[in-house]
This record gives sequence, C-alpha cells and structure tokens, in this order.
Amino acid sequence: MNEITVDKNNEGERLDRFLSTVVPDSSRNDVQGRIKDGIVTVNGGRVKPNYKIKTGDEIVVEERELVEADIEAENLNLDIVYEDSDVAVVYKPKGMVVHPSAGHYGGTLVNGLMYQLDELSGINGELRPGIVHRIDKDTSGLLMVAKHDVAHRDLVEQLVDKSVTRKYTAFVHGVIPHDKGTVEAPIGRNPRERQEMAVVDDGKDAVTHFNVLERFKDYTLVECILETGRTHQIRVHMKYIGYPIVGDPKYGQRKTMDVGGQMLHAGTVGFTHPESREHLEFKTGLPDYFEEILEDLRMREK
Repeated sequence: MNEITVDKNNEGERLDRFLSTVVPDSSRNDVQGRIKDGIVTVNGGRVKPNYKIKTGDEIVVEERELVEADIEAENLNLDIVYEDSDVAVVYKPKGMVVHPSAGHYGGTLVNGLMYQLDELSGINGELRPGIVHRIDKDTSGLLMVAKHDVAHRDLVEQLVDKSVTRKYTAFVHGVIPHDKGTVEAPIGRNPRERQEMAVVDDGKDAVTHFNVLERFKDYTLVECILETGRTHQIRVHMKYIGYPIVGDPKYGQRKTMDVGGQMLHAGTVGFTHPESREHLEFKTGLPDYFEEILEDLRMREK
C-alpha cells in the first residue's frame, strides 16, 4: 500500500498523472485502472482520474488483489544468466515479447520463466509475474527478474533511485561528431500519434547519456546509458537529436536497413542484490545478426 500526502508543488495536477510519477512501476493507464477499480482513494473517498489534487490531500493506493495466473508454462530454453533464491537475470532474444497481452498469450518471456524458475514475484499482477522492468519486443538483452515480492520492491526502489546500471548498444543513422553527450528531454505520449512516445513539454523527466563507440560512413555505433527508464526512451531520444536507430519501424527513417526491428541491445545490467547487498553486474555480447552487419560494413569501408 502507498500512502501519499500532496504538497503545494503538485497543487492542481491531475490525480492519474501525479500518481503515474510517484507510484513505482506504474503507467498512467495502470493508475487510471486502479482509480476506476476503487483501490485508490483521496481523503477516504473515491474520485475520478481527472480529479485535481489539492495541497494536503491524503491519497491511498492499495495493492491489487493477486489472482492465480492463467498462463501456460512453456519450455522456451531461455538463457538464464544468473539465478539464486531472490533474483534472476535472463537474456531476452530479439523478437520475443516480455509478457502476455492481447494477441500474445504464448511464447513470451513470462511463459518461459514460469517453466524454468521455481518462483516469481506477484506484484505486477497475473500476466507479469517476476517482471521488474521491460525491453521492447525487437530489443535484445538482459532483464532483472524478481523471485518474490520483497526482492521485487527492492529492485523497483533501485530503479526509482536511479541506482540500477542499464547500458545499451545502439546502431544509429548519421555520424555523431562528438564523442559523448547527454540527452535530457521529457518524454510523454505523442499528441499526434497516440501509439507513439515523443519529447513533449509536459512529459516525464528522461535522461540518456551516450558514448560513441565507432563511426562509419553513414552510421554510428553508440553506447547509451539510461538514467531514467521511460517507454521507448533511447529510441525517442536518438530520434530527437537527429540520429534515429537503424531498423526502427516506429521512430526510424523511412529508408533504413531491413533488419526486422531496431538495432538496440541491452548489453549490461547492474544492481544491488536485495538480500546480500552485494553489487552485481552482468554483460552479454551483441547478437550474431548485429555483429554480422557491423563486420560487413567494416569490410566494405576499408
């Protein structure tokens, strides 16, 4: 349960927008659902998602009642990079959806986790057991998984505190002239295209650091380091500064390589173990198709 007292800095803000920024691992849609289900109250009563909060309002956000997950466990031969009684780190290949949703009830990372792991946290509800954070379907790489609710809460707190290390390798259009940089631009729903995110004035704070790894004639290989973790953050930020990710069907150039999705790889994840408090960090190399494209370009540009 989350208990929040509104201070004067948030006076007049919509309840759903406010809660989506302060309740860990929540989206605006998720918050709106909780409000409509009556598990969010303000000063002891029910209100609508567009309620304008006032200084001193006492907001209570209850946890959703967990139900038995009706998800089929599938042997997908997932690459479990690390596992103990509290957490796991798993490699998600390109093309795999993280958790079940409409049209994707099988073959997801969650289906595979339920087969290979003996326990998963339940905080995220019946369709997302164990899932602490996500990466897009066509992004490959490493994900943290929580095996019980105490570990889940701890890892979410680390994400909120920005203490989790998340490094990505991205292959982008254009030649970035400077060796490093930071993109600090708020991200929210694109008002002109609701299926996309964009840099917008009233979006959530978003910060991406990047280092150039290698330059090609028309492309750049970069390492992107997340300080925040907004939906599609790297894809949106790289488009915003004029260097969209190669192969990105949503934010990329119309004329791009046909690689079946964006060339983005979550290669490093690091966090403090919820129980031992030891710092753990895991790395994985680029997938074969990614390496082959880079090597082909190197050969052609010699």
